[in-house]
Amino acid sequence: MMPYRRQLMPVLKFAFWGLLALPFAHSPGQTSPSSTAVSPAVKQAVDKASRWLIGQQRSQGCFLDENRGDPVPQHSGALTAMAIMGLTSVGHMPTDPTPEGRAVAKGLRFMTDNIVPNEEGYLGQSDRSRMYGHGIMTLMFAEMVGQTQDEEMDRKLRTRVERAVELIMRSQDVVKSEANRGGWRYEPGSSDSDISVSVWQVMALRAANNAGVKVPKSTIDRAVEYMKRSYRSERNNQGQPVDMEAAFSYEPYGGRQTFSTTAAGMLSLQVCAQYDAPEVIGGGNYLMKNPPSPTEPWFYYGNYYYAQAMYQRGGDFAAVGREKTEQLLVQLQQPDGAWQPRNGNERSAGPIYATALGLLSLSVHYHFLPIYQK
Repeated sequence: MMPYRRQLMPVLKFAFWGLLALPFAHSPGQTSPSSTAVSPAVKQAVDKASRWLIGQQRSQGCFLDENRGDPVPQHSGALTAMAIMGLTSVGHMPTDPTPEGRAVAKGLRFMTDNIVPNEEGYLGQSDRSRMYGHGIMTLMFAEMVGQTQDEEMDRKLRTRVERAVELIMRSQDVVKSEANRGGWRYEPGSSDSDISVSVWQVMALRAANNAGVKVPKSTIDRAVEYMKRSYRSERNNQGQPVDMEAAFSYEPYGGRQTFSTTAAGMLSLQVCAQYDAPEVIGGGNYLMKNPPSPTEPWFYYGNYYYAQAMYQRGGDFAAVGREKTEQLLVQLQQPDGAWQPRNGNERSAGPIYATALGLLSLSVHYHFLPIYQK
């Protein structure tokens, strides 16, 4: 019997979540933000980006901006995982007999053959992408469970996800200060936390749960508490925030407060089923007045979270988020189809990183990947 394609089975998926009794249930009572079809300009942008992206695949199967001789070049696992998610998010599945489908299948083989977890299940060591890469790769592997119509590959993917989730949970268990408790940072043994690393781990846990890998409720509860501490508002006597238009900060005790950190905090809570938490409502209100700007650091990274968080918020938030995302990305796309980061540290991440995130940002309304479904 062929493995199922999970994007075609939302009813069974939601029933399965309920049986697990975890706080990952879909958002109650929300409707699709818009039934408007994808515009010709967005479809053209997606097609151009997909063609450009598969042109960056190297002979060994990884996606890299430069052709390096190392069998597992630095960040090749994280970048390849992002490219696979970008392509599949717009419908290019590993079973498709198309150039894009074949590229996804080849990339997936690179990942399973070359990104070998260490004895602890840590994926971020092999390509030196650390816990960022571990979360990204775990998310991708979980999203691909059941998508290949290959039972042996499916077993490999599920095993990778199971071990990777165990590593995420052990990393959360490291002794930390009260402010940092429940989050994650650069290495499994880090004693501090930040929102940009933590959001990838939370999304990976959500995707793993979607794929049937058990995630304890206590793990999610601690992550929720950590994220709520990053919301920058005074609290009343009941512990509730008093400012209902505020940002999330990079760390609970300070750091930058931007549209990207706010979108990351919102999305982290949303994938933990905190759809109507005061912090989510306040973060959404903040983003309505502080939308993404290409001049800000980490624009592509933040815009990916922004597109998802605003979509999950629904209503006018989703409509504004979609309009802003599509307008900016169509305008910023290069003639060859790539997106090129241009600010600060993001510039060094390169166009594969930005193009994969651009595709993921535009693909929220396609609903091919389970992580986008409510």
